[in-house]
Amino acid sequence: MPKGYLSIVLHSHLPFVRHPDYPDFMEEDWLFEAITECYLPLIDVFERLSSENIPFKLTINVSPPLCEMLQDSLLKTRYNVYLNKLIGLSEKEITRTAGTPFADTARMYRERFRHIKNIYTKYGEDIISAFRKFQDEGLIEIITCGATHGFLPLMIKDEAITAQVQVAVTNYQKHFHRPPQGIWLPECAYKPGVEKALAKAGIKFFIVDTHGLIYAQPTAPYEANTPVYCNGVYAFGRDQDASKQVWSADEGYPGDTNYREFYRDLGYDGPYQYIRPYLHSDGVRRNVGIKYHRITGKVKLNEKEPYNYANALAKVEANAADFLLNRQNQIKYLAEKHNINPIVVAPYDTELFGHWWFEGPEFIYALIKKISTQSDIGLITPAEYIKLFPNQPVCEPSMSTWGDKGYNEVWLNGKNDWVYRHLHQAEDKMVELAATYPKAVSILKEILNQMARELLLAQSSDWAFLMTTGHSESYAHNRFKNHIIRFNTLYKQVKSQIIDHDFLQRLRLEDNIFPEIDYRVYVPKQ
Repeated sequence: MPKGYLSIVLHSHLPFVRHPDYPDFMEEDWLFEAITECYLPLIDVFERLSSENIPFKLTINVSPPLCEMLQDSLLKTRYNVYLNKLIGLSEKEITRTAGTPFADTARMYRERFRHIKNIYTKYGEDIISAFRKFQDEGLIEIITCGATHGFLPLMIKDEAITAQVQVAVTNYQKHFHRPPQGIWLPECAYKPGVEKALAKAGIKFFIVDTHGLIYAQPTAPYEANTPVYCNGVYAFGRDQDASKQVWSADEGYPGDTNYREFYRDLGYDGPYQYIRPYLHSDGVRRNVGIKYHRITGKVKLNEKEPYNYANALAKVEANAADFLLNRQNQIKYLAEKHNINPIVVAPYDTELFGHWWFEGPEFIYALIKKISTQSDIGLITPAEYIKLFPNQPVCEPSMSTWGDKGYNEVWLNGKNDWVYRHLHQAEDKMVELAATYPKAVSILKEILNQMARELLLAQSSDWAFLMTTGHSESYAHNRFKNHIIRFNTLYKQVKSQIIDHDFLQRLRLEDNIFPEIDYRVYVPKQ
């Protein structure tokens, strides 16, 4: 048995963005970029490790909105257009960069995008089936999330929390053909009592930030180095040291000067007429995903030096070796100090690996290969750990998030606090109608189901987050307002018994998330 364990947990989530009423839409690119730069490269890593008979264990959250988008036929069609354009541009770049310091990188992109296309085609354009395959083989564990990544601590109705959890569990079963063992609480946001909704839904574990266990009641004896047991569910804490080595802007690996510079992109650097066919119909410059420069150092963007992929891969090997050595020393110290088999839980946003940190998937590949050659630490999933070590301290984690300053401020501040009065009123109305019509049929059932969708979509924590950061702020405002207006319009129609069938049909086409939804999840429990 190893001295201790490492559990890598990747959180994959994007807000539900789907606009059939527009030929192209900037925010849909969030999904297309993540597929190209993160999800398919990760699947490639899993395939390579599996073909080399290298054992691995890794935990991935694929949020319900992301599952729904990855399976949506309209978005699949648009992604194919996106990827084919990217392949076409990369082929033109071979000619344009010939004889320049960027020629090797241009060839790398062409082969990379072709390979991505091959992986996508191999799985029948079904990324969910690829993830499901590796879970069925016992190599990864897929966990769920809140139905729309709703910020649970700021919901006032127990039924609203229950709905976020239960709708997510039902959606997970639809996509992965089994119940989920664990959940990624949206924003790692926990308040005492949330675990009761998790236990009722059959969830076995969740993850909190480090201080959620440090300030637990009673005090967690091993802090975040083992889980705690709380009302039938295990809570795992994020390891600070493992996080800092990857997340930190100053000390983290992604800031190495040899790695690819995110903020220099051909979409802005290329001649406008040359790049115009690869922009959206509005003609506004944007990132196209071809970047030719390395981080270089603290210099201006126009002073960045050419990127060298081979040098970057060499640095990946060094960083993976350093990360492993640090975990070996950490686990050895913890095991001897406490006489336990500690677990180091290392949760990250999946989008860090490949999007923000281009070389990130290769880091995961190199790290897993190095772990397979030693016996001090083992890779494990949280579900496997609690099967091995079920007897854990009984504690109640403290309220916490993994946002800036560790609590609610990112999602509750002067830029976004106005949304909550509308959300709380909508919670009340949804529970009211569910209690009034617990056995609705026909058109009334369709309206109540659509109201549930609109409320869930309005609850997405992404809108409050974007309002705080200022990134796509107007889009976040519009999305939130639209869902609340649609919800309230349907509510008034139910109350007045005057139904606008065309309006309902339009909403069902536009906001078509969770076709399996049952509004009765909001019926109050006696």
